[in-house]
Amino acid sequence: MRVARRAGAKLASSLRLGHASREWRFALVLVAVLFPLACGADTTNDPQAAELVSAGAVIIDVRTPEEFAAGHLDGAVLIDIKNPSFDAEITKLDVTASYIVYCRSGNRSAQAVDRMREIGITNVTDLGSLENASAQTGVAIVQG
Repeated sequence: MRVARRAGAKLASSLRLGHASREWRFALVLVAVLFPLACGADTTNDPQAAELVSAGAVIIDVRTPEEFAAGHLDGAVLIDIKNPSFDAEITKLDVTASYIVYCRSGNRSAQAVDRMREIGITNVTDLGSLENASAQTGVAIVQG
């Protein structure tokens, strides 16, 4: 107990005196930068997303059917990544076509893009969330 108290006092003293402040600042900046990425924040910005849509890219929504019904990009195809048949569904896709993938927050779309690339689909763009995908592509969100 005495050692722990001494260690705590030493740490508090070093923080008050500014020792290790550089390390703490670095750690805080690192957390501030990495935390949104780990949470699936919208970090995808593809200035050519609208051009991809104009050129005929297939828009894929990898959310659940319930999420899709509540709102999705007009013309999007639903391929639910949580469905056990997801891998079978993506193997039916044309590996030479272009695809735009989105979900709710960016987590599932990133997983889907990884799996699509594993089977040889290289022209695939992850736009993260539904809202970000709509903003990037200019495609309206519709219900039903």
